[in-house]
Amino acid sequence: MWDPRTYLRYGDERSRPFHDLLARVGAEYPRAVVDLGCGPGTLTATLAGRWPGSRVTGLDSSPEMIARASAESGPVGYAVGDVRDWRPEPDVDVLVGNAVLQWVPEHRDLLRRWAHALPAGAWMAFQVPGNFDAPSHRLLRSVAAREPWRDALAGKLREAPVDEPVGYATLLTGAGCAVDAWETTYVHLLPATGADHPVLAWMEGTALRPVRAALDAAGWAAFRAELGVRLAQAYPVRQGQVYFPFRRIFMVARTGARAEENS
Repeated sequence: MWDPRTYLRYGDERSRPFHDLLARVGAEYPRAVVDLGCGPGTLTATLAGRWPGSRVTGLDSSPEMIARASAESGPVGYAVGDVRDWRPEPDVDVLVGNAVLQWVPEHRDLLRRWAHALPAGAWMAFQVPGNFDAPSHRLLRSVAAREPWRDALAGKLREAPVDEPVGYATLLTGAGCAVDAWETTYVHLLPATGADHPVLAWMEGTALRPVRAALDAAGWAAFRAELGVRLAQAYPVRQGQVYFPFRRIFMVARTGARAEENS
């Protein structure tokens, strides 16, 4: 279960990659814009502001997230749905996915399918975390592999669920797109003001969700405490804050563009 309040705990830090991604999308008057994995809708609403004449839709698999998004008044339509089942309608000119594809093992096939299904000249813009080799995730996998959590968490955490920028550029170019792919490492300055280590609090909004869902209350409390100790060693508090590097991978593609260039 997604908790919108936990996810939005670091809303400013989580929103910056979204805006950096959309800055590279050159669509002027798209007929329809779809935000896959829209979460609580906070960022989806900005799409309606950028393209006020477009039909903007947000899709998310979490009923809790969609309930939060739908509670806000505005011109965006929201629906519960799985990105794996989504099919583009003929007028979708912009497709956005912000930090969603890492949850979908078969997302490479989906990218290829969407690139072929969208109309020529449509824009696809996706951003995924690329920090799975960071200390935070190495420690998460290390603690999950220990007793007494190993059996309950077997198969819940993947080593490398996303590709490098070159991999995505190769895939989308092969699907006939013009591609812009890059990576950025943000250094988030997380205030150390609460009882919990700030990186632990950050991870509770995303990476720790599968762990929380698999453990009972006692197991979760013990796991959380163990991971918190290790994170405090890896990310020490300096000047009242933690310096938290976070790498992200971006891809913006325009469908059919290479075919147009070669015609």
